[in-house]
Parts: sequence; C-alpha cells; structure tokens
Amino acid sequence: MKKNGILNSHISEVLSRIGHTDTIVIGDCGLPIPDETVRIDLALKIGTPSFIDTLKVVLEDMAVEQVTLALEIKDHNPEMEEQIASLAGDLEYKYVTHEQFKEQTKKAKAVIRTGEATPYANVILHAGVIF
Repeated sequence: MKKNGILNSHISEVLSRIGHTDTIVIGDCGLPIPDETVRIDLALKIGTPSFIDTLKVVLEDMAVEQVTLALEIKDHNPEMEEQIASLAGDLEYKYVTHEQFKEQTKKAKAVIRTGEATPYANVILHAGVIF
C-alpha cells in the first residue's frame, strides 16, 4: 500500500505520466467534461470533496508552473480566487473566459471532478518540471 502522497490511483497515474506543459483540470461538480477527456470523478455529494481540499493535495504532489482560471471567478467567486491564490503562491496566472476555459479542458490529460458547488471553482494546472 502506498504510504504517502496521493492515494487515488487514477490521479497518481495521471501525475506520473504528464510532462512539462501538459495540463490537468480540477473542477467543480458542474463543469462540463468533454467525452474525449479522462474523467476522474471524486464527487460524493455536494461539497465533498471540496475543490480547495483537492487542489491542496494535487499541488503537494505536482510540479506546476502556471494556473489558468476563468475570468468570471473575479466577479462571481472572489473568495475562491483568494483561496486559490493563497495555495498557488507565486505561480504564473492566466485568465480566460469561461467558454475558452471549457475549450481548453479538451486538451487536458484529465479532469478531476470534485463535489464543489460554488461558481467557477475550476482551475487548469500547467505542469512544470522538477529540475
């Protein structure tokens, strides 16, 4: 049995396969996931697991150089934007419209669906390198 890090085998596998500039998405329970994109569904019920708890664990295990957020988060969920910024620290930020965000999920290696039920609680994580 794995001793630490991400225990979810699907997330662990995706993280071990991605390379520099590949992307994964962590999304709320309402984010549409394209049929062609791998879906890792963690949602158990509304709010569980939360977006922030999931993001925190993934950021502990993944080298990230940039995050992409929907521009609409600024007006519709500024508290979530602040929490993301607190976790992401000095990473580079990019904002796109929610429609552009949904288009970019088609290129992601996977979308991790959480139980989050607040608006625009979605992030695209762009893989960095560890060297």
